[in-house]
Amino acid sequence: MESFLEKFFPEVLRGMRSAKRDAYCKYDNQLLTAFTSSMYIAGMLASLAASSVTRRVGRRAIMLIGGTMFLAGSVINAGAVNIAMLIIGRILLGFGVGFTAQAAPLYLAETSPTRWRGAFTTAYHFFLVAGTLAANVANYFTNRIPGWGWRVSLGLAAAPAAVIVMGALSVSDTPSSLMLRGEPERARASLQRIRGADADVEAELRDIAGAVEEARRNEEGAFRRLLRGKGYRHYLVMVVAIPTFFDLTGMVVISVFSPVLFRTVGFDSQRAILGAVIISLVSLSGVVLSTFVVDRCGRRFLFLAGGTTMLIFQHLGKHGAVTMPKNYAVGVVVLMCLYTFSISLSWGPLKWVVPSEIYPVDMRSAGQAITLSISLTLSFAQTQVFISMLCAMKYAIFLFYAGWVLAMTVFVAALLPETKGVPLEAMRSVWAGHWFWRRFVVLDAKQEVQLNSISEERQSTGILIPCPTATLVTLLLSSLLQSAAESGSWDYLYG
Repeated sequence: MESFLEKFFPEVLRGMRSAKRDAYCKYDNQLLTAFTSSMYIAGMLASLAASSVTRRVGRRAIMLIGGTMFLAGSVINAGAVNIAMLIIGRILLGFGVGFTAQAAPLYLAETSPTRWRGAFTTAYHFFLVAGTLAANVANYFTNRIPGWGWRVSLGLAAAPAAVIVMGALSVSDTPSSLMLRGEPERARASLQRIRGADADVEAELRDIAGAVEEARRNEEGAFRRLLRGKGYRHYLVMVVAIPTFFDLTGMVVISVFSPVLFRTVGFDSQRAILGAVIISLVSLSGVVLSTFVVDRCGRRFLFLAGGTTMLIFQHLGKHGAVTMPKNYAVGVVVLMCLYTFSISLSWGPLKWVVPSEIYPVDMRSAGQAITLSISLTLSFAQTQVFISMLCAMKYAIFLFYAGWVLAMTVFVAALLPETKGVPLEAMRSVWAGHWFWRRFVVLDAKQEVQLNSISEERQSTGILIPCPTATLVTLLLSSLLQSAAESGSWDYLYG
């Protein structure tokens, strides 16, 4: 918002208004990007601390702490009179991100029924995108308030923060967390409340108790086992690879800097914010579709379909001019929408789904903490340097991200097993059935039976056959690109 820039970053506003300013370099100001990136580095530190705390006090308490941090950060940001207050408020918001993003996906994974676990965990990403949409809509209207509209935008973060606090107070902790902390009766009561008063929970409770008992037999710390244990190498690879590849797709900078990108291609402030609203709506539609198909199509199919379409749209987004013609700007918007839809259907929600379900209970908190800390560290680095990279690399920034999309798609095709429909307590058996990772996994007799059962079920259900909905989406995108290529111009894409 120009009112925000005028108060805190007037030099950026003067640079924007300079006719000699390179369109790619309008916002190249490290202090401005520090305001954005400070939240992510704080979130990274909080996520590491939250791992051990989560194990001791449970998922519910961590969400309560995170909501309180959100509330404090939003109040400080709304009342900021200098850059220091802005950054302090952002750091508190970052602590809130670190705590809640550590606990919420685990809470969803541990309380949802096995057959709906993908949809439940995807719902976490749905509400992240819904929050982004709500923020962009709020910005669109508060940008019309001269002088202090930005205070309303920053202060409105207190509303969802209050919901987090009240929501955390109204739910019980997860059965796995309670069992791990030595409270079996409370675990039974929690599971009964989640599944319904008439449900028979004894079999599921025994599975949870067995997984927790196995966790207690491992005396060595979760972080140390993850880093040194031979039987955990597949977890270590995934804990690094999934957040790294996701953050290097470029989606983080699109979601954070979409108004900046729209200003770069020539839109004014109000239209740039409107463009961010459109991007958020497209993203939300992709997540909604993903919620319905993730437990039908499987994780791998969505990963691969999304990676392929993202690669195509990243490649088409390059353009060599320092100033952009109007029709090209429209093409960039269209491609950003298509790219956003692709990632929102696949990697966006699956970034939360897969890490929350692949780890055994004894290291679930540690694995989620490392995944989250890597993601937030890369988000910090990208938000800090992206504007400078855009200024230096210009259109080649699209090729940079396209290279990472290609690498991640090949990685998933070769090394990620399918986890659709597998109970959390039987997840180790999935790795034992993978062509590469099975050499690192040792199973007991019960887990061997689970592995055979999973293999037979997949053969009978035909899990490798793509689902009709996702296939239809892929065919529509393919026909669009084919028609655009045959026409030899951007006009088809504009239409």
